[in-house]
Parts: sequence; C-alpha cells; structure tokens
Amino acid sequence: ICMIAHITAIKMPTLHRHEEEKFFINAEGGKESVPSIHDPATRELSVVVPSYNEEDRLPLMMDEALDYLEKRQKRDPSFTYEVIVVDDGSKDQTTKVAMTYCKKYGSDKVRVLSLVKNRGKGGAVRMGVFSSRGKKILMADADGATKFEDIEKVEEGLKNLQPWPNQMAISCGSRAHLEKDSIAKRSYFRTLLMYGFHFLVWFLCVKEIRDTQCGFKLLTREAASQTFSSLHIERWAFDVELLYIAQRLRIPIAEVAVNWTEIEGSKLVPFWSWLQMGRDLLFIRLRYMTGAWQLETRKCN
Repeated sequence: ICMIAHITAIKMPTLHRHEEEKFFINAEGGKESVPSIHDPATRELSVVVPSYNEEDRLPLMMDEALDYLEKRQKRDPSFTYEVIVVDDGSKDQTTKVAMTYCKKYGSDKVRVLSLVKNRGKGGAVRMGVFSSRGKKILMADADGATKFEDIEKVEEGLKNLQPWPNQMAISCGSRAHLEKDSIAKRSYFRTLLMYGFHFLVWFLCVKEIRDTQCGFKLLTREAASQTFSSLHIERWAFDVELLYIAQRLRIPIAEVAVNWTEIEGSKLVPFWSWLQMGRDLLFIRLRYMTGAWQLETRKCN
C-alpha cells in the first residue's frame, strides 16, 4: 500500500488557474483581475463560500451573512469585508444567483469567481482563498448550516491563540458537542460510518481536533497562504489534510463550539463519499510519511 501510495502520488499540488478564472465579473458585467493571497491584505475579513449547484440554498446563507456583515460595518466603520462566492463548475444558476448579490452590494463587497470545471470543495475553497484580500479568511458553507454570527466565537478562539507564531493561527468551528443529538437521528449504518471516519482521522492524521469536517474555519492570511499552497486533496477530505499540514507546520489551532443545523440538499453520498474519504486519509498519511508529498509554498498561476 505504501508503494502504491508513493508511486501514484502527484508530487506537487495543482495550482493552475484557467484564463477565465483570472477575473471576477463585476456588477456592471466587466472583468476585474483577481488579487493574490501573496499581496498585502486590504480588507479585515474575506469570506470564501464554495458553491456547487447551490442556487436553492445559497440565498439564505448570503442573506444571513451579508445582514450580519453590514450591521457590523455600521457599528464599526473601520471593519471592511468581502464575500467571495466560488462557483465550482455548477450546472445550475448558482453564478446568476450570486451575481444578484454582487449587483446589490457592489463588486467590492461581493465577488463571484466561476471555475471552468468542477474541482471539488477543497479546490474551490483554495481558489477563493488565493483570490482574497482579507487579513483573516473564513471558510463558510453555502448551505448556511452554521449561524453566521458564530464568526465571533471563532474570532475569539483565534484571539486566544495569540501571540501567533509567524502571524499564523487557525480557529475551527466544531459540532462535536452536538454529536449525541445527531446520533439519535441517524441510522446505525451512518453512525458506524461516522465513528469509523473519526477513528481514521484520529489514528492517521489529526489527533487534537474532534470535528475536522465542520466547514466553518477562520485562518490568518499567513496561515491560509502556507496551508493551501501545500494542499493536495481537493475533495471531501481536504479539511483533514489542511489541519495535518497545520500541525506539521506547528500552526496553533483552536476548536470552538458553534451552532449547527443539518440542511437538506447535501452533496455527500453517504457510502461512496465516506469510502473515498477513508482512502484519502490513508494516502495523506502514507504520502507525507514516504516523502511523496512535501510541504512547499508556491504561487498560483
């Protein structure tokens, strides 16, 4: 298995951008060049929203997020933000729905990045992160399962990690405190899969974080740049590799309880997605252990 993992490994992460992905479409329909994660930050917060066929669920999340962000900016005019919706090659009207918010709030606050083809959630998040301007970068799922105001909880978690080594720190939203309630609503089969996945995460990759899969994570700009530059996994298990990389780089990580509600319409296929994630977890450990994957910082082109 070690040999297969090593031989089949793509040595470096795929950081290529298609020509069409080097621009945002602004509210007037014109093209604006995307910034780079390697540029100095010009906003306090960037919110990256990976979206694949999310025309139905995206509006609720965007309404809640933008309502919170606008009110926060009115209370504190020095607070600046941007929301980047990354359409991960959707086959529905996700981009069109996201563009209505761009037109309403302006392309300086809401930006829509449409990917040429589906990369997977991890690939979509990375493209959004690499196109962000914030000092802090929040990953937030398009389904709005986590209350957006809980950003204050993960911000507090990040603050409590100071002083940040090399300005790097990560604060993860967590649903671990809700596990007993969720088990009561799940089938025995799904519960077994969940426990199996948690064991593999603990045994192979990440021991200190109970919930690696919550899509509500806040990173400093420097931590986002370092971790996403080394990220290989682009689909469901990318969170685990992200935290595995952070641990290897000795980036401090906080885990903070957040409110969470299961929203219908998940793209996760219970058996096959878990099987793919289990394979990816094993390969994460073996490929770093055998040196097939290295921690190197490169620029997206």
